[in-house]
Amino acid sequence: MAQPTHPFQADPARLRRHVTALAGEPRSRRHAPQAMERAEEYVTDQLTEAGWDVHRDPFDVRWRWGSADRPGHRAMPLKIRLHPRLAGANLRAEPPGSRDRGEGPARRSTVVVGAHLDTVLDSPGADDNASGVAVVLETARILAGLPLPPDVTLMLFDMEEVGLIGSREAVRQLTRTRRVAGMICLESVGYFSSALGSQRLPPGAGLAFPAAAEAVAEGHHRGDFTLVIHRTSSRRAADAWARAAAEASPSLPAVLLRDPRPDGPLGAAAGLALPVLQHLSRSDHAPFWNHRIPALMLTGTANFRNTHYHRPTDTPDTLDYDRLAAVATATAATAAAWPGGTPDGA
Repeated sequence: MAQPTHPFQADPARLRRHVTALAGEPRSRRHAPQAMERAEEYVTDQLTEAGWDVHRDPFDVRWRWGSADRPGHRAMPLKIRLHPRLAGANLRAEPPGSRDRGEGPARRSTVVVGAHLDTVLDSPGADDNASGVAVVLETARILAGLPLPPDVTLMLFDMEEVGLIGSREAVRQLTRTRRVAGMICLESVGYFSSALGSQRLPPGAGLAFPAAAEAVAEGHHRGDFTLVIHRTSSRRAADAWARAAAEASPSLPAVLLRDPRPDGPLGAAAGLALPVLQHLSRSDHAPFWNHRIPALMLTGTANFRNTHYHRPTDTPDTLDYDRLAAVATATAATAAAWPGGTPDGA
């Protein structure tokens, strides 16, 4: 039987090439700066070739709380570090033709699609997070092919692994010049497993998120889905992504998980009181939530599924590129038609 097609169809072979090019070595501003420069150059070349206008946004910050960027699965409070100084750079890409239309960074509104480029020490990071970067690059190609590329800003964040430092700086810079209508974060989206019991849940998840836990249980704890983490403000976008994923591939279920916290500083503070909620803020969408921007995190749940997480064995051959293509297809479709507002009764 022929597989269904989708107007935003992504290419599994191209995604594999991107992951292979990026995940040949660890890449980190702190521990592997030359590899990080090579990754930046590759990403810049790919975005430029697709017609996007690429900018490098450096930052230099002092005395920032963050985390350790070393391998392992230590409890999050044990990873907290105070960094005296961190200097890095995010990559930002504006739509093809935006200069010709007079739409530079000061245009009125945008949707951000982003992923982090760095890895922890000693891991080549195929899933975490070359998979997410590859989806951003494929999204760039898909959106560039539309007659009029939508108001989407693509971001490759630096220093996610040391405490979301790059995305914290990016959201501050972005909101100075434009309204950010929404954000989609790609975090470890390429590893899937159809084995029974391959999907684990953090302690307390069954009580905190009963609907999502029930969906995982109904699938016999197979790690064959993408988890779509959202808040009330981004519920419509989560629904739209799930519909687009179903249209793109019958082999990519989406499990929706609603973070009950409100956007803004109050939501960030609530995570300190309920440790299970901290797992929902473990990537670059969290600073956008903290700035009251609707956001999604798409993830394969990292260490709750992938046995190679933060290890030297996180290599390109462990990923599922057909399912990763469906993730890219759904992401491009959702970004191109970001739904505003929240559903009634959410």
